[in-house]
Amino acid sequence: MTMNETKIDPRIKRTRKLIMDSFIELAMKKDVKDITIKDITAEATVNRATFYSHFTDKYDLLEKSLTEDLMMNVSNEIAQHEKLTEDTIVSIFLSITTFHLSLSSQCRRSFQAFSVTIEAIIKKKLEAIFYQALLKQHQTDSDESLRIAAFMLSWGIYGASVDWKQSSSIAPEEYIRLALPYFMYGMDFYVTAE
Repeated sequence: MTMNETKIDPRIKRTRKLIMDSFIELAMKKDVKDITIKDITAEATVNRATFYSHFTDKYDLLEKSLTEDLMMNVSNEIAQHEKLTEDTIVSIFLSITTFHLSLSSQCRRSFQAFSVTIEAIIKKKLEAIFYQALLKQHQTDSDESLRIAAFMLSWGIYGASVDWKQSSSIAPEEYIRLALPYFMYGMDFYVTAE
């Protein structure tokens, strides 16, 4: 362990998880806008000071709950692949669709009320993950072109997951596999198809 790395006390991790789990449990019962800090601390059996030592407010808690759950799965999917490939894209897409289904079924009203916030959080985190993956593969490319590509990938994958949820009757893996040629090869696919 280097000097800059500090080991986080397991009790702190457990308390943080307890607060997050309590929040999710409450969000299954009522809208996030109606959940108070008092509700969260009572459910988690912690005091307000403990809550505020981990989160600035319930919206910070919402963001961290979403990103830690989803992004841990997405990061794990990317970590299993050395390159950003079709299989990586499929795995990430499946992680996002699973997350969407879980969140919308467990916290339906809160999900609808905060869909714009949730979308922004997910796209921002996906963009960062894609950027890091692309940077590993294309070290000689400009940072700006990699940033743009990561941005487009994050919006494309997220948009596809929303379209699948709202408009498709096929399995998510089948859905993404139908789109992969267009997604992976972009304009080249259209130009050579003619």
